[in-house]
Amino acid sequence: MNSRDLTINFRSALFLDRDGVINRRLPGTYVKDISGFEILPGVLEAFRIFSKIFPYIIIVTNQQGIGKGLMTVEELNVIHQHLIEQVKIYGGRIDEIFFAPDLADAPGNMRKPGTGMALLALEKYPDIDLASSIMVGDSRSDMEFGRNAGMQTVYIQTDEQTQIEKELYTLKFSRLLDFAYFVENLNTL
Repeated sequence: MNSRDLTINFRSALFLDRDGVINRRLPGTYVKDISGFEILPGVLEAFRIFSKIFPYIIIVTNQQGIGKGLMTVEELNVIHQHLIEQVKIYGGRIDEIFFAPDLADAPGNMRKPGTGMALLALEKYPDIDLASSIMVGDSRSDMEFGRNAGMQTVYIQTDEQTQIEKELYTLKFSRLLDFAYFVENLNTL
């Protein structure tokens, strides 16, 4: 990995998946309330670093549990407000959280790998340049979302995940903080 593998500029946005990247994924179930929401080690430090580099930090997350009736939008908002507060306490920021509550088979759904949440971001922040923006995620649908929207992609692969094809991502790291250190060093070159 070298600095030529990534392009970042003053119009770049950092898009991040939530479950498995920011908080611990709960296999076979959903994070339905604050008691099940565990921020992964190093994530708050990563947000502090990202906040110095990226003009926009946006979380894009599929939340099918709402569509299934397992949780409400209000319960999801409590989780997201907690995350925003924790990141802020640590000196970082989150500019926006977009979520897709739809069932996967719902017509016109906003779920990744479709680009609906990227289009919402462009609508709210029209100066974002998707070609120099980065999608960070831990799944095939995250990488496909980034590619479908014309972004660079960073794959966070933990030990329990299956490897995805190299052509779907620009760079790969084992945790978000490692990517933050990489970007911080890139920014000082």
